[in-house]
Amino acid sequence: MPTYVYVELRDDGSDGDPFEVIQKMSDPPLKVHPESGLPVRRIPTMPNLPLNHSDAAEKTKMSNKNLDRMGFTKYEKAGDGHYEKKAGKGPDVISRD
Repeated sequence: MPTYVYVELRDDGSDGDPFEVIQKMSDPPLKVHPESGLPVRRIPTMPNLPLNHSDAAEKTKMSNKNLDRMGFTKYEKAGDGHYEKKAGKGPDVISRD
């Protein structure tokens, strides 16, 4: 369930202390603080999604060992029209000759 950030609204119209609440997305936004009863408003925030899109994760996914394990074949350019196999099945060298 997502965590929402709310802020208390003081009598003078200024913002009070922020607080977090774990709610379902289908739940309506809070109108009052659950403990103090003061009015509140939700603060828009960026979602915190657990994604695996870091540079390290990409390098691991595209590693020769992982590609070989997944059944892919990888060739790297070794010269003009000459490619050497680094992972998978197939000929060791591909040439334009």
